Amino acid sequence: MKLFLVTRGSQGDIYPYLTLAVALMERGHEVTLSLPRIFEKQAQASGVNYVLQAYEDIGGMIDGAAETNQKTMHLLKWVRAVIDKQFEEFIPILEKHDVFISANTEFAAASIAEYCKKPFIRTAFAPFIPGTQIPPPVMPWPKVNPVFSPKFLWKMLNKGTNFMVLKTLNKNRMRLGLPKIKNFGTHAAGTANNFLMFSKYLGNTDPTWIYKWDIGGYCFNDTLQYDETTYKDLMAFIEKDKRPTVFFTLGSCNDKNKDRFCGWLLDICEKQGYKLIVGSGWSKTGANLQGNDNLYIIDAPIPHSLIFPKCDAVIHHGGAGTTHSVGRAGKPQMVLPLIIDQHYWGNRVFQLGVGPDRVKISKISKKQLEIKIYDLVNNQSYKKKAAELGEKIKSEKSIENICNYIEALI
Repeated sequence: MKLFLVTRGSQGDIYPYLTLAVALMERGHEVTLSLPRIFEKQAQASGVNYVLQAYEDIGGMIDGAAETNQKTMHLLKWVRAVIDKQFEEFIPILEKHDVFISANTEFAAASIAEYCKKPFIRTAFAPFIPGTQIPPPVMPWPKVNPVFSPKFLWKMLNKGTNFMVLKTLNKNRMRLGLPKIKNFGTHAAGTANNFLMFSKYLGNTDPTWIYKWDIGGYCFNDTLQYDETTYKDLMAFIEKDKRPTVFFTLGSCNDKNKDRFCGWLLDICEKQGYKLIVGSGWSKTGANLQGNDNLYIIDAPIPHSLIFPKCDAVIHHGGAGTTHSVGRAGKPQMVLPLIIDQHYWGNRVFQLGVGPDRVKISKISKKQLEIKIYDLVNNQSYKKKAAELGEKIKSEKSIENICNYIEALI
């Protein structure tokens, strides 16, 4: 089969698709992967046939939003421009392929698949399917509220999403001779085969879903190239003594409080006798810290699969990829959610007992942070439940599951 895959976002969104693309190629399929320009080097290394997305990628969107006080309007303009480009760019490619597989972040995908009359698989790294028991993962209220029910919150999300995308979608649909749609959320979920690319042991599903869906696990990418010298230096830092090692990263995210938080974190680790590793990420988190024997700053990519098993606890932003990587390593974790589904994953960490409740990086005091970190490193219940979760996630055959799903669909 000829399969067209499309995704965008940060590492946690792109790397699983690279893993999937390689696996499908190994099973004899012809694959084309569309991804943002900033990941071209990784695509080249994978050997996958790829095309770079024509419009400004996610990195450009983040940078642009950070440079203006009108972040909402910038995002709105960016999303609508991306939708226009998706119709222009993806239709000629999909017409030469048999199946369309895209992340749920591709707003035009369902309409493009409909126009090209191709089977459509819509993937998601959180339960992004409208229902009545799980609040929308994109909202910062992951706990069920007796006043604002999940059903109500999904309606509010649909209204906001429709405002963002519906006019642009219908403009392109009319141009292509397709009927207008009234609600993006129900159209996207209702016309797709929804496949959840997260662990059933770490995330959850809604028994009230009325749409076609399946779940198969997070597709880890353990083949990424990395700097061997940096890795050896890091391992020497971790293994130089038996003091607990704490890892901290904000991944691809940024926050104005990151420098203050990093300073507190280093002070607390020194006081408690812990070693601290900071994953610098896109936003150069921890770049202001002064080096000492208790600190190691990673400024070159190293796969989480090589780091987390060596750590005693991980503090992070709550991206799906990082949350799953810590989960698979069987380590306690604490989430500092900033955007989108990070609040959902932070709440799941707490619900499963593999770490404390979410922390707001902008509101927590240094004293509160010290209590949280001591609990994170020393709580035996977290350690036991995290180890059990790790074994469950390792047992999932995620790559095989989604490949079988794609092939069975056809």
